[in-house]
Amino acid sequence: MRHFLDFEKPIAELEGKVEELRRTTDAGGIDVAEEVAKLRDKAEKLLAATYAKLSPWQKAQVARHPERPKCLDYVAGLIEEWTPLAGDRAYADDAAVIGGLGRFRGRAVAVLGTEKGRDTDTRVKHNFGMAKPEGYRKARRIMELAGRFGLPILSFVDTSGAFPGIEAEARGQAEAIARSIEAGLDAPVPFVATVIGEGGSGGAIALAAADRVLMLQHAIYSVISPEGCASILWRDAALAPQAAEALRLTAEDLKRLALIDEIIEEPVGGAHRDGAATVAAVGDAVANALEPLLLLDGPTLKARRREKFLDMGRSAVA
Repeated sequence: MRHFLDFEKPIAELEGKVEELRRTTDAGGIDVAEEVAKLRDKAEKLLAATYAKLSPWQKAQVARHPERPKCLDYVAGLIEEWTPLAGDRAYADDAAVIGGLGRFRGRAVAVLGTEKGRDTDTRVKHNFGMAKPEGYRKARRIMELAGRFGLPILSFVDTSGAFPGIEAEARGQAEAIARSIEAGLDAPVPFVATVIGEGGSGGAIALAAADRVLMLQHAIYSVISPEGCASILWRDAALAPQAAEALRLTAEDLKRLALIDEIIEEPVGGAHRDGAATVAAVGDAVANALEPLLLLDGPTLKARRREKFLDMGRSAVA
């Protein structure tokens, strides 16, 4: 059964009526095919109209949709000969960060990502995509490994942010994130990052300090969640919709601010309505972004990447 968001209730009602009429026809009742077609057309038009004018807060809800393709879905759909790598060689393995080696359209690559999980068991296993220090140290290890063997890096970002627990802070959360960002900036190989859902705070940029940063149409990317921002500024998480407006966290806003490089269109109604098409579209966008980077040598890649992020700071100051 499809999960509908609050703002999708009118769409849910229409699609429910379509399903009821379809079952009537299947059960051998009166022929209502024409009425079904009319209602289906009306539902599709309403869906397209609704998703054409989503507010930032509604986009945040879509980015968090439980049926949206997750990191492991992209790995399964795009990466062949997948070999996962575990552990940070210092403390433990963090299931919130996925890392490994494989082939992307025939080319050997290193892959990183944050995995939220799809049901209760997998969400608990992956800590809802909130990485701990060992996760970022694993990411750093794999980025350094990629540099050593000349493997392009692909990352798929979907996290509300780094894990905020006391034990994570005690094990050096901030330092681990900073070192992961440093490893991304210092990698002498092409690096393409894609924000596939939530891109939350340093937990996201730790895996996205890349040559090219792509973003799905209804994903979000921000220094803090709308709820967190509202709680800090106004002491009221219920003001999250206003915070979402102020944060400029949508793909359109970030492209306009030159903080990302490309927006990948989603199927009408969001990625959760057609996961296979979304994965394929991301694969094509990643391939197109990667191709020109393969022509550049390590020093050039590092210099250009450094300037890319320094320019963001210069623009913000200006």
